[in-house]
Amino acid sequence: MILRRSIIFSVIIFSCIWLSSCQDANTVVDTNQTINNRNWSYINKVRIPVTIEDATADYNIFINLRHTGDYKYSNIFLRVHLPGAGGKVISERIEFKLAYPDGQWLGKGSGNMYSYQLPFKGNYKFPGKGKFLFEIEQNMRDNPLKEITDVGLRVEKSN
Repeated sequence: MILRRSIIFSVIIFSCIWLSSCQDANTVVDTNQTINNRNWSYINKVRIPVTIEDATADYNIFINLRHTGDYKYSNIFLRVHLPGAGGKVISERIEFKLAYPDGQWLGKGSGNMYSYQLPFKGNYKFPGKGKFLFEIEQNMRDNPLKEITDVGLRVEKSN
């Protein structure tokens, strides 16, 4: 019985190590933050630090988003604050379509959850090496915005 548990434990550890090593080598960060109670308030900005080692490379930036099937809009407006030259922060308001006109969700669905990786910036140049902070806030009329479960960021080197 102890040998069997040891084998199972070893297989689980090996699987975790293998799966974690499968992440794309170009990925700098790919993370999500849970929105408490599925209610995203204006003041609850999602803050994600990104460490850039290669300032000469171009990067693709995506917004990760998850919502329930009870989300009542076919789009979402976000305000994204990103690093710019000279330590300035650039703020952009952007709209993402989440559903077809007939109401069918565009995201990948699992049960009552829908996930998106929304293209935000292509071939973006960071102002240098170092740690940069991205902030994402909802910019809809509803406050709080209901049925958003997770928001995140993916940054990867362009090929």
